[in-house]
Amino acid sequence: MEYFVNISYMISHIFLMLFIYLFIKHRYTKRMTIGICVSSGSAITLLDCLKLTIFPESDICYVVVTVTQIIITQCTAFFISEKRGSKDIFMGLSASNYVIAGSVSAIILHICTKNEYLALAGSFVVHLGILFLLCVRIRNIWLKSYEKEYMNNWWELCLIPVFFYCSFSFIAFFPHTLYENPDNILGIIAFLVTMFVSYVVILRYVESESERSNIYWKNVMFETYIRGLEDQYYLVEQSEQNLKILRHDMRHYSGMIDTLLSQGEYKEIKRIITYIHDEVDDNKITKYCNNLIVNAILTKIMEKATTMDIEVQLEAKVPKEIALNDYELASVVANLLENAIFCVKEFEKEERRIEGKLYCEEDYLLIEMKNKYKEQIELDPINGLPKSKKGKNHGLGMKSVSAFSDKIGGNVVCSLENGIFHILVYAKF
Repeated sequence: MEYFVNISYMISHIFLMLFIYLFIKHRYTKRMTIGICVSSGSAITLLDCLKLTIFPESDICYVVVTVTQIIITQCTAFFISEKRGSKDIFMGLSASNYVIAGSVSAIILHICTKNEYLALAGSFVVHLGILFLLCVRIRNIWLKSYEKEYMNNWWELCLIPVFFYCSFSFIAFFPHTLYENPDNILGIIAFLVTMFVSYVVILRYVESESERSNIYWKNVMFETYIRGLEDQYYLVEQSEQNLKILRHDMRHYSGMIDTLLSQGEYKEIKRIITYIHDEVDDNKITKYCNNLIVNAILTKIMEKATTMDIEVQLEAKVPKEIALNDYELASVVANLLENAIFCVKEFEKEERRIEGKLYCEEDYLLIEMKNKYKEQIELDPINGLPKSKKGKNHGLGMKSVSAFSDKIGGNVVCSLENGIFHILVYAKF
């Protein structure tokens, strides 16, 4: 019986680490991550010897060792994670719940068949079936939601797997096991079904929230894009009208120039010619790049900067057709420029300056922004991005930039030097 329990627990620990490995995005290399998971799995398996073999009758040992195993498991999930946040704790706790289903199946099969080998084989099959089912049904949903920041209540959601885990433990393992209370088997099976249904509902809700959030931001982007087009249309219409007036008046200017030539008034002629050049320049439509959508957004943002007396030195080269999503790229550029405008607007007019570069070629993307800042900027030690001081519902612009960079396999680098904030987004295709 002792070897049966030990092997059953060992199988559960193996699948526990597999769950964590498959459902968490890794910070380290594949080899190093596997090494960490194997080490943690071995540690919690060895700790089983204390509560199952050396001190099998000690309730205190059982509780202390179990708590230690829980801490090791959750620390492993948190340590190997790319982001190290509440989502990783939620998935680590959830992995423990999924594994309990396989552990309980071993006990139920052993009670029903009285065959230890059949119970272990059945437990392995149940573990494998659950892992396969979850990978097929919810792994992609989870990994997609992992990148999004539209939900801020993951700490509250962590209570769900905590209460499930505690309930399972008290019903099936401690202080009385299913061997002592086999009447609880039907209840524990119903409880397992409830748990799986609850998780599917939760993750489907997360997926629907993601889609709702995406639709919202796309609508915002379209609205900004349409306004940019409207502004461009108005500018073109106004310029055409002014140039028509100028063409109509050219015969008068021509007559004035002829008269002044006969009189030798060359300085006055030069003034007239300068005035004509200025009128033409004032009615020239500025085109920042060849991409219609990006150009529309740039026009809108540059107009805003002009009204605030902010000088923006922008180099932009974006072709008409690009390998990226036009709206996403335009949104990222708009976010970065608006953040820069917000930083410099409190400076004196001479210091309101932003330097920007935007190059989108066939094989790479480069976005670079430089601007002064007054208020202290704190960079997040985990992702290196500026932290918002306005609360949890702010700072979405930088999160959007980070998500866009992750999507295209790029990098975001921020630095603070001599009162200058510098951000660089780079991706090689």
